[in-house]
Amino acid sequence: MPTLVLSGARSRVERELVRRWAESTYGDDPVRVVPDDGRELAGALDGAGPDTTVVPVRVVWPPAERDSSDSPALTDLLSLSARRRTLRHAHARVRGWSDARGRVVAGDAATLAQLRREGDRELGSPDGAGFVAFVRRRATLACDRAERRLTGDRYKVPRLMAEQIVASAAVRERAAALAGELDLSVDEVLTRTSSCLTEMAAVQSPPAIEAFRSVMSPLHRRAWELDVDTTSLGDLREQGRARPLVFLPSHRSYADPLVLAEVLHAHDFPRNHVLGGNNLAFWPLGTLGRRAGIVFIRRSFGDDAVYKFAVREYFGHLLDKRFNLEWYIEGGRTRTGKLRPPKYGLLRYLVDAADQLPGDSPGRDPLLVPVSLHYDQLHEVGALAAEQGGAGKKAEGLGWLAGYMRDQQRRIGSARIRFGEPIALREALRDAGEGSAQLEKVAFRVCLGINRATPVTPTSVVTFALLGAGGRALTFEQVRDVVAPVQGLLADEPATGDLDTDDGVAETLDRLVSVGVVERFDGGPQTVWSIGPDRHHVAAFYRNGVLHHLLNRAVLEMALLAVVDSGRELAHDEVLEASWEAALALRDLLKFEFFFPRKREFRDELLAELDRLAPGWAGTPASAGGAAALLGQADLLVAPRTLLPFVESQWVVATVLADHAGALEDRGPFLDACTGLGQQWWRQQLLQGADVVSRELFTTALRAADNRGLLGADATPQARAAWRDEVAAVRDRLRRAGRREGELRADVFGGVPGAAQQ
Repeated sequence: MPTLVLSGARSRVERELVRRWAESTYGDDPVRVVPDDGRELAGALDGAGPDTTVVPVRVVWPPAERDSSDSPALTDLLSLSARRRTLRHAHARVRGWSDARGRVVAGDAATLAQLRREGDRELGSPDGAGFVAFVRRRATLACDRAERRLTGDRYKVPRLMAEQIVASAAVRERAAALAGELDLSVDEVLTRTSSCLTEMAAVQSPPAIEAFRSVMSPLHRRAWELDVDTTSLGDLREQGRARPLVFLPSHRSYADPLVLAEVLHAHDFPRNHVLGGNNLAFWPLGTLGRRAGIVFIRRSFGDDAVYKFAVREYFGHLLDKRFNLEWYIEGGRTRTGKLRPPKYGLLRYLVDAADQLPGDSPGRDPLLVPVSLHYDQLHEVGALAAEQGGAGKKAEGLGWLAGYMRDQQRRIGSARIRFGEPIALREALRDAGEGSAQLEKVAFRVCLGINRATPVTPTSVVTFALLGAGGRALTFEQVRDVVAPVQGLLADEPATGDLDTDDGVAETLDRLVSVGVVERFDGGPQTVWSIGPDRHHVAAFYRNGVLHHLLNRAVLEMALLAVVDSGRELAHDEVLEASWEAALALRDLLKFEFFFPRKREFRDELLAELDRLAPGWAGTPASAGGAAALLGQADLLVAPRTLLPFVESQWVVATVLADHAGALEDRGPFLDACTGLGQQWWRQQLLQGADVVSRELFTTALRAADNRGLLGADATPQARAAWRDEVAAVRDRLRRAGRREGELRADVFGGVPGAAQQ
């Protein structure tokens, strides 16, 4: 059977290596070596019979063996760069290289008849210049796969992306439909699509990946020690060989993509296609990042239907070829330390792209992977906190990058990376059911997975304790005594660090002092610690990282307090139902602040929490007094510190909205008014803490108001006042719980009740 060796050699040395390989592989069998130049290849294909076997080959110059987690060395970059046309002529003369270093790799072979059938299916034609380009693309991709068997999956890179997409018959068919809608020609739509793809598509190359790792490593390597739970990574990597993975991490830092990329690189995952805003596409980040897997997408598509079409087709191509994706479902970095409400736009493009793939494509059912990125401390948290008080966001640019890199040179603890339970997209869509809320339910399921994977850190527990001290400075013994019951409540949650020992508490306090979050005063007989002046937003950022682990307990406390407030005599089942109704009302009030599971699962979790609070609770007398007795078994009430900041933010917004006449059309001045009222109330000590005055919290509260139909012109003053009064009632209950907590902790706070209230 005749053989056609399609050679990707780019230098005299490489051509000689391919010739030797062909002689040793095929011996006396009829074989012809043809360069993959279009003109010579076209002639060879025209003269070949249908049974001719086409074998694509490439010469690879692999770098020396190194640990995958090591920083790339200059020799590695030069070796990898030898694939580039501009360096091929010089590689044999580079010190330390020789012909023996070059390796010829062969991609999967196919007969010419098979290639013509596949070309006909993809292109709609088995002949002509389009077919020659198709064969060249197939050869490139086949050699890429063969090369990965030598270098590892971490160098899986896409090639010829825009060309493959636009050449597809299925894409041209969909482009024709869009052209009809826009009253354009098909060629015009395809040309504009190709331009959009060139603008956004990541053109990865191994040298660029290694250069990007080297250049960007100062942004994270010195700041944090990586703490990775690798338990599920082996299974996840295997699943990624059969279907594409879509990593959906929490977003806390600019360094998040760099940290996650290092973890995946060290465990031999292919490079993710990381979707980011084009505000970061400035030189050199944009130039290098695009070649290392970053997909810079416009922050707003507007009404550009062709751009939207290009994004959907790009997603579909990546899914079909099993390239992994990554984006940040919150849409931006959290300013409060807890997950922001998810954005659904990119998830919609993912679903649409998967739906239009053939039934046998692995991309029809990608695996969504929740990822928790959690840091002991962040250098940038001060700027994030300042934005909550109304400060403007500093524009990204070269000067900003230099300053950020300078800040990141000091070690500030650990970066903790945890992978949640993967979610099959098709299963998630089925479970969510049809309807307008389908994507929202899938996104919330991802966010629940992130929260459940997020570990409890010493920093979050200590700030939780100190912010509950009402502004008082605490001795070491007081800090330890406040931390202990919180630790007890979190015993079943994933945790890192050690607060069970005095050394662990002291180390955490010292770390918070070193970054100015906590003040240490040594001028008296005893050393005391307190949240530093104007650092409440920063402390709240760290505290909020633990709140989702305490959410069920806080809701249960509030539900039981609602039964106590009713004063009614109730049967056992009535106590449960009354508590459940109160829990659902609170869930509805806070559903834009926290991620709650589905109602049935939520009820089961609350009952399990009740079992922890009061084992044998079924024997408690059924009445308001019985509910009070259940609460009396708690040695710590967490609801005030967990929920009050968010309820009081809603209270501020609801108060301003109740005084607002007509539809709310311009949110900027409205948020300014909320900030002004919040700052006034904080100075009057009417709010739990300075962190209540937060534009991000106010914005979320506006979403809750919008969900209740309170922002439009048809919203009545009575409806707005009713919402304000509902929020005020919950706030009052939380304040009373705070006073009760102060009584419980009176021994810790020196016998002064109410210390936990503020």
